[in-house]
Amino acid sequence: MDDHGAGPRPPFRVLLRMEIRPGTEREFESTWLDIGRRIAAEPANLGQTLIRDVEDTGVYWVITDWTDEPAFRAFETSAAHVDNRRRLQPYRTGGEMRLTQVVHRLRPAGVPAR
Repeated sequence: MDDHGAGPRPPFRVLLRMEIRPGTEREFESTWLDIGRRIAAEPANLGQTLIRDVEDTGVYWVITDWTDEPAFRAFETSAAHVDNRRRLQPYRTGGEMRLTQVVHRLRPAGVPAR
């Protein structure tokens, strides 16, 4: 089932690649989870996922969906998010952010659209 065009527009998706200082993975994950719960309370946030690269275990990816780009940009520059970045900084050694727009999202057969 192709969700594009059915109902509200597709989410604005942010992909964040984070390189984490060796030996701090557990603390990073715990801090990210606390921050993630706060971000989940943002009205424009549609969900987020933290994943760890299986080939390079010092690399994590954050996938987060937003209602639209302006809402994400407003959050990104907020004082709350500046504090989030400050809290994560001790764990990070590098990374990058990509801003994307979901074009199509296919659900497995038999899974109804929400």
